[in-house]
Amino acid sequence: MRLHGPTLTLRYAAPEDAPALFELGSDRAVTRFFSWGPYVRVEEPAAYVVGLADRRERGEQLDLLIVHREDGPIGVVGLAELSIRDRRAVIGTWLGRRWWGSGANREVKALVAQLAFLHLGLERLGAYADVENGRSQTALERLGFRREGLLRRWHRHGDLAHDVYVYSLLREEFEEGPLAAVPLALEGAPPAAFVVATAEPLSPGAAPS
Repeated sequence: MRLHGPTLTLRYAAPEDAPALFELGSDRAVTRFFSWGPYVRVEEPAAYVVGLADRRERGEQLDLLIVHREDGPIGVVGLAELSIRDRRAVIGTWLGRRWWGSGANREVKALVAQLAFLHLGLERLGAYADVENGRSQTALERLGFRREGLLRRWHRHGDLAHDVYVYSLLREEFEEGPLAAVPLALEGAPPAAFVVATAEPLSPGAAPS
């Protein structure tokens, strides 16, 4: 499966992508608010890539490499915490520092939101932002995500427990927001474990994918 947008392609990572991921994820500023990193050995992203197929088949994690048409891999986006019954999942994105503020995050979120709502049958996308990560909070709110509350000591990075804000985007909010207007070409089929329902067409007046 590949998702093609105006400037980016989202695809499954392959073993040969490990050096690029290492270069991106070895930046301490990039991984500051993560529960992992920074990478210190290329074997770390290599092991991550090897385990993706099994996690995808089990419906645990659907991670996609973000590939710029000219610059190659620039980050990762994924869906996790899938609830088939409740038709929801959580989206997470990280980009190399060079692409912060470039508009790549908006395009990535648009492509995955369209995948989630129009092809997987989800009704809610959640997202987290560290309470100290104002950049992430602002980015989510500009894309139509709504802050719902505070999760105390939600995840750990090393010896520190971090508080995070939780955000959400519902299907009807997506249809009325800016993400539905970004062109998407879907190549191939989504993994069966993540298809929770047959998605219904967009509401009248909403932008097509």
